[in-house]
Amino acid sequence: MNFLQTLRNIVGDAHVLTADATDPHTDLVAWEMDWRQRERGRALAVVRPGSTEDVARVLQACNRFRISVVPQGGNTGMVVGSTPDASGTQVVLSLTRMNRIRAIDVANLTVTVEAGCVLSTLQQACAAQGLLFPLRLASEGSCTIGGNLATNAGGTQVLRYGNTRELCLGLEVVGAQGGVWSGLSGLRKDNTGYDLRHLFIGSEGTLGVITAATMKLFALPVASLTALAAVPSLDHAVQLLGLAQRRLHAGLTGFEVMGHFALSLVRKHFPQQEIAFFDATPTAAAPPYYVLLEYADPESVAHASDQLERLLQAALELGCATDAVVAHNLAQAQQLWHIRESIPLAQAREGLNIKHDISLPVSQIPAFVAQTNAAIAQNWPGARLVNYGHLGDGNLHYNVQAPADADADIFLRTQEAPVNDCVYAMVDRYHGSISAEHGIGSLKRETLAKHKPTQALDWMRAIKHALDPLDLMNPNRVLALQERATPEPAKPAETATDMATRLA
Repeated sequence: MNFLQTLRNIVGDAHVLTADATDPHTDLVAWEMDWRQRERGRALAVVRPGSTEDVARVLQACNRFRISVVPQGGNTGMVVGSTPDASGTQVVLSLTRMNRIRAIDVANLTVTVEAGCVLSTLQQACAAQGLLFPLRLASEGSCTIGGNLATNAGGTQVLRYGNTRELCLGLEVVGAQGGVWSGLSGLRKDNTGYDLRHLFIGSEGTLGVITAATMKLFALPVASLTALAAVPSLDHAVQLLGLAQRRLHAGLTGFEVMGHFALSLVRKHFPQQEIAFFDATPTAAAPPYYVLLEYADPESVAHASDQLERLLQAALELGCATDAVVAHNLAQAQQLWHIRESIPLAQAREGLNIKHDISLPVSQIPAFVAQTNAAIAQNWPGARLVNYGHLGDGNLHYNVQAPADADADIFLRTQEAPVNDCVYAMVDRYHGSISAEHGIGSLKRETLAKHKPTQALDWMRAIKHALDPLDLMNPNRVLALQERATPEPAKPAETATDMATRLA
């Protein structure tokens, strides 16, 4: 029996998709193209399992036939980590059929959910029970829980609730050889040896396939208010953050920073959006940065409003802010958040750009930005900086847009590597990380090898070889290419034609 027929016997004919040049309805672009449309691979097949047992049997078949597997959720990743390479020899394992919410335990404040469940669906189901699942991302309408866990997604409420890792209590995982680990514990305390879930969270599908998870829930806040403030500098933004943390305590759930140019792109490409006290023309008087903050209160709307108003009044008196506005209803709050979430979309409309998802100690962010801005201006005159991100947890999206009169495609192709070297050298100088929430994928694989300590890389490779000795799980992602640990002597690389002949 050939490989593809084996897969069809496991999941059904309708759930093994292959490309057919004569039938446009079999185009696999939705699974083969990365979200940023930087690269398109070519899959041998897209397989859509409907259960954990299906996943186990598919991986067992892939082991038997020596076929590598690329696990995929909503395919919203930013680092080319969940799409196949160009060889035509890899299987994309799409988990979108596995989308059930298995159980919500109100008393234990947990939810057990399958990997293919869309994040917004989970949020809504929990809210219907009066509970909060706090992970919040711009892509929440299409990203999936399995992908969130595989990349340890961050988002806008990390300041209060932590990354996806901090929200996870247990996992169900299918290993590279098809073995199933059922660790769906809802326990807050379980000190019984190595905590295996942390191996798979953030591993980007290189060690196994997350099929389900038990996640923490929280009580819905009685009130949640949003405010926008203009600040005279990043130093003042950091001061405002400290003031908010002292006055609002754990109620401070979000603290975002947005540079003037980032908002000017929103105004340019989405002119229908109203941005309070924003002057699109950069002048000496125009605030260079804006802060979006969110406060969740357990008491009442009145109490929340009073606390937030007091904070902003103190910020104005201390000079941390020059102007501020509070959203007085849900529609106004959504409008303010929509401005923040529109920045990546506006930047994409402006043209291809060089993205950086970096993290730094909050105290070092103003100095990092000042020195890096100066270095970019000196080496790439006219380059435009789209600086925004999650200041509350030290995560900046420090993006470099081509000069206005330059070809964005050419700028990306010719300048991405030296710009990255410049930015990441500054990140190292300020003891930061080259990836805060997007992961490594293939886009940053070689960069990781330059910036991660050698001992850490050695241990990571040892874990990879122990759990995936044939290097079949999302190979060449996260870790730099290594010789495959196969039990047979190395053979010449197999082409798609060779594979088709062998599997026929």
